[in-house]
Amino acid sequence: MPTGNDPGYTSEEMERYFNDPDYRRQKGRSMPSRKIKGRFQVYLIIATALLVSMVGYGWYLASGLPSLEKIENPKPELATKVFSVDGEVLDQFYIKNRSHASINQIPKNVIDALIATEDRNFYSHWGVDAVRFMKAMVKNVFLLRREGASTITQQLARNLYLGHDDRNIFDTITRKLREFITSVQLERNFTKDEILEFYLNVVYFGRGSYGIAAASQIYFDKPPADLTLGETAILIALLKGPAYYDPANHPERAANRRNTVLEQMVKYDFITTEQAKEAKQEDIQLKSSEAVSAAGIAPHFVEQIRQQLAQKAEKYGYDLYRDGLSVYTTLDSRMQRHANRAVEEHLAEYQTMFDSLWNWKREKDIAERVIDQAIRTSNEFRRGASAYQRDSIYSALQSNGAWVDSMKRVAQIIEVGFVAIDPHTGGIMAMVGGANFKSFKYGLNHVTQIRRQVGSAFKPFVYTVAIDNNYPPCYELLNQPVTLIMADGKRWAPTNSDGLFGGKSTLREGLKHSINLIAVRAIMEIAPVNTVVEYAKRMGISSPLPPYESLALGAGEVSPLEMTAAFGVFPNHGVYVEPNSVVRIEDKDGNVIEENMPQRREVLSEETSFIMTSMLQGVVDEGTGTRVRSYFHLPAAGKTGTTNEFADAWFIGYTPQISAGVWVGFDNKSVHFTNWDGQGGRAAAPIWGRFMKYVYEDPSIAMPLEYFEKPATVFEETICADTKKLATEYCPNKMTEYFTEKTRPGKCNKHTTQKWNEGEEGLGTISF
Repeated sequence: MPTGNDPGYTSEEMERYFNDPDYRRQKGRSMPSRKIKGRFQVYLIIATALLVSMVGYGWYLASGLPSLEKIENPKPELATKVFSVDGEVLDQFYIKNRSHASINQIPKNVIDALIATEDRNFYSHWGVDAVRFMKAMVKNVFLLRREGASTITQQLARNLYLGHDDRNIFDTITRKLREFITSVQLERNFTKDEILEFYLNVVYFGRGSYGIAAASQIYFDKPPADLTLGETAILIALLKGPAYYDPANHPERAANRRNTVLEQMVKYDFITTEQAKEAKQEDIQLKSSEAVSAAGIAPHFVEQIRQQLAQKAEKYGYDLYRDGLSVYTTLDSRMQRHANRAVEEHLAEYQTMFDSLWNWKREKDIAERVIDQAIRTSNEFRRGASAYQRDSIYSALQSNGAWVDSMKRVAQIIEVGFVAIDPHTGGIMAMVGGANFKSFKYGLNHVTQIRRQVGSAFKPFVYTVAIDNNYPPCYELLNQPVTLIMADGKRWAPTNSDGLFGGKSTLREGLKHSINLIAVRAIMEIAPVNTVVEYAKRMGISSPLPPYESLALGAGEVSPLEMTAAFGVFPNHGVYVEPNSVVRIEDKDGNVIEENMPQRREVLSEETSFIMTSMLQGVVDEGTGTRVRSYFHLPAAGKTGTTNEFADAWFIGYTPQISAGVWVGFDNKSVHFTNWDGQGGRAAAPIWGRFMKYVYEDPSIAMPLEYFEKPATVFEETICADTKKLATEYCPNKMTEYFTEKTRPGKCNKHTTQKWNEGEEGLGTISF
C-alpha cells in the first residue's frame, strides 16, 4: 500500500488513489508488484556488483600467482662464487648472498630442527595446515592482526615467488590466499625432499645470507655438513627473526631461542634429552666480525675477476649477481697469504722508517704540489659551479689545517704492487694490489692500473737484444761518460749511480752491478733502441715505449704485471705466456660456459733465455739484488730498478717455477724516498725474498727444488777473468762463461767495433 511519499507514484496518481475508491481498488492489486520489481532491481545490482567484485578479485588474485612453468622451474637468485686453484672460495658476487646445497649436503639435524620448530606436520599435510590456516585468517580478518601459522611449503611459496610486501590487512589476506594456492601447486609438482631443499636454499638467515650454505659460511666459516647440533639450532633459531636473534649482537636471545629449538626437537623425538643438554653446553665459535667484514685475502685480484666477468656477461647471457656461476681462477690461496704476509711485514718496517725521515717543512715545494692536487681533485672543488665558487672552495680547503694534514698523511703512504705468475701457464698465482689489501673495496690496483718508470729493471731488455744477436756476456764496453744530443736539442749526459767510471766492463758485469754507462753504450752500439722496443713488445710490454737511448735506463712507463710476465720468458725457455686469471666458468648446474687455454708465443731462443738467466742470477748472488739472499737461498734470478730521486723502487725476478714482480712507491709522484733506502734492492727486493721463502718452505704447497736447466746448445767455457780469453794453466783468476755455437770458443770481443769518437777527457759526443 502506498504512503504519502512513496517514490513509486506521481503526485496526481497519489491524489487520485486516495480520493477515488474505484481507482484505489483497481491500483491496489498492482502496487505491490511494482514495489517488488523495484526491490529486485536493487538486489540485482548488488548481486551483479558482488559478482563483478569477486571476478575482479579472483583475477587480481590469480594475476599475482606464479605460472606453472615458473613453479616447475624455480630460479632463485644465486651468488657467483670465485674459487682459488686449491679450492678455497675467495669471494662471492651477489645481490642476495645465496649458495645452493643439495638435500644430500644438508645434515639430517638441520631438517629435523626445521620441521620440529616450523612445521611438525610437514610430512602429513598437502601444503597447508587447514586448521592453522583458518585460525590465522580469522585473526587477520576479525582481530585485524597479522598472523603467521604458515607451513614450510607456504613459507617457500612466499620466499620463492610471492614476496612479503604487505601494506595492510587486505594485502595480508591476499598474500595468504596466494600462498594457499601456490603451496598446493608446489605439493603437486614436487616431493617433500625437493620442497625442503628449495626452502633451505632460499630462506633468509641474516647478515645478507640466503640459504643454509651461505649462512653456515657466514656464521661459522664451514659447510653445512660440518655443523654441530648446537650450531644447527643457532641457525634454525634465526628464522624467527635474523636480526633479533643474531648470536653475535644478541647472544642471550640467541641462546634462549636455540634452547627452544632443541627442546622442540626433543618433544618430537628427533633427539634425546642428553643430546639437547650437550648441545646447549656447546662452546659456539662464531666467525669473527673482522673476518666477516674483511675484503678477503685477494680483493684486488677478485675485483679484476669481477670486471672481466662483467665484460663477458652480454656475450654469454648470464647475470653475474643472480645466476650462481662458479668461477675457477689461477690464484693459489696459500701463495696469496704468503704474499700478504710479505707485503705487510715489509711495509710495517718501511713506513715507520720513511715517516721518521720525511719532513713536510723541508719539502715545502712538494707540499704545495700535493695540496694543490688534492684540492683540485676533491669532490668539493669539482662541485663548484663557477670559477668564483671554486676559488672560494680552494681557499677554504687550503686554510683548513686538519684537512691539509690529512691529505699529507695520505700522500706519504707507501704503496705497493706485487704479483706472482706461473711463467709456464701465465696463471696469476698471487696479487697484492696495494697497501690497503685488508680493507680494499674499490680503487687503484697497483699491479694492473699503474704505469711507472722502471729504472734499471728495464736493462735486461737491452742486454737480451745483445745476447740474442750473438754478443757473449763477456763482451766489453767502455765504462766512460757520453753526452747525447736528443731530438729536442737538449743534451743528455747519463752517469753511473755511484758517480764513478773508467776502464771497460763486460755485459755481465754491467747488468750485475747495474752500471748505467754500460747499458747506455750497449743501446748506442750493439742493441739499437728500435730493436730494443721491438723485443720488449714481443716479450709482452704493451705500454708505449719512448724510442730514445734513455730507454736503456728505464725511461718508459710500464705496469708491474707487464714487467713480471715479460721476465717470465726467461725461465720458460723463450716462450711468452699471456697473463691470465680465469681457468673456467661454469653455470649453476656445472655446465662449462668458458674454458681458457694459455696464449703462448715463442719470442726468444732457448739459448738467449738461459744466458740471460745466468746473468740475472749474478744480480741476485753478487750484484744489486743481494738483499734477496737475506731471505731466500734457492736458485733465483732478477733485476732491481730505481728511478730518479728514489720515486719508484722495483724488483722483478724469478725461480724456475715462479715469476714475481714488486713495485714500491707513492700514489703522488711528487713524494719520494729520501735516500738509498729507496733503491730497488732495499725497498722492493725484500718483499720478493720473503714471499719466495714462505712459498718454498710451505709443506702444503711442497714446491719442488728445481734448477735453471742449461740447453745442450749452450757451451760452458772457462775463461781468464782478466783477459777474457780462454783460460790456460797460467791464468790465476778463472771464471765460467757461457757461449753459443756462434760465439765459441770463448771469443768475448769477437764483435768489438768502435762506434764513437773519443773527445776531450774521454767524453764522446753523438748526435741523433
